[in-house]
Amino acid sequence: MKTGWTSFLKMGGGILAALVIAGGGLTSCSPSETQVTLFQWEDYVSQPFLAGYEARYGQKPATMIFADEDEAFAKMRAGFKPDVMGPCYYEFPRWQEAGLLKPIETAKLKNWSKLSPTLRELPGISAGPGKVWFVPHYWGNTSLTIRTDLAPEYAKSQSWDILFDPKYKGRVSVMDGVDDTVPFIARMIGVDAYTMNEADWTRVQAKLRELAGQLRFVSSDATALAQGLASGELVAAMSWRNTFAALNREKKPVAYLNAPGGIFTYVCGLVMHKDTKDEEKALALIDSGIDDTAAVYTITQIGDGPANVDATAKVPESVFTELGVQRDLEGFLKGGIFQQRLKNKDKIISAWTDIKSGVQ
Repeated sequence: MKTGWTSFLKMGGGILAALVIAGGGLTSCSPSETQVTLFQWEDYVSQPFLAGYEARYGQKPATMIFADEDEAFAKMRAGFKPDVMGPCYYEFPRWQEAGLLKPIETAKLKNWSKLSPTLRELPGISAGPGKVWFVPHYWGNTSLTIRTDLAPEYAKSQSWDILFDPKYKGRVSVMDGVDDTVPFIARMIGVDAYTMNEADWTRVQAKLRELAGQLRFVSSDATALAQGLASGELVAAMSWRNTFAALNREKKPVAYLNAPGGIFTYVCGLVMHKDTKDEEKALALIDSGIDDTAAVYTITQIGDGPANVDATAKVPESVFTELGVQRDLEGFLKGGIFQQRLKNKDKIISAWTDIKSGVQ
């Protein structure tokens, strides 16, 4: 999921998953020194997410990155057994239904109570009293970043209609991934992509075809979107909030549109493999990922919002200004639309692939 980082790989960037053992090559451990493995997006294997674990055990966990969740799922189905993984909210049910996950006892996480109440109560994450399948880790938004000097009328209206404005044909862009683009376009015509029927899907496909004729390009690369906006090649681009934040820090004339009714919010989290080698260490690794140090790093260096909202009391106001969000993150989260699992996703991917094939 991000500008200045490599988490745009969420959207299908082309990097091979690589095993990275912090501090050196792969080593063997005695049973008492079991080394657990974190399987995660690239940005979220950085040292601040591992520091709490390392301080407790005096060793670094193994880390392995994945380029997208389909790749991660396939690798685990083929037999790879990491201990802690980092899927997003719309994806983890597939992993749970495939029998890959073990419930997490929240009482064993010292940082659980610091997480946003809204995120702790996301539908479907409960695994029974005091247990969850999915621990919220961080969140972000999907909307349009626009050049306010090139499209001032949309800066005032906050409307997403700029994507279909003939005036800006060939100067707009959207993301490649269906989890971002399809619900976004569906909402523009009054369709809930998460509950749509066949008639709704027919309408959405027609709108996607109309969209394709407007686009400069479709991109999985957050850096390409940012560069297109910075140069003026693009007037508007669907993006994550941190793309806007990076341009805003550079003093580019940009705005992040907050359409009436709220914008989309993705939530990514941490889950435990059912065959973890060491449950105690796996829980400690999850706790390390959501502690205060990790949360502050998330919002100040990556540009995502941490699920640990208590830690943001330590963050300067300038960070919130750059991101374009209010300090009351809990209130902000309640006003958004959480991305969910798309039904018949394979069919949606196939249709979108065909539709966008003519976009250069």
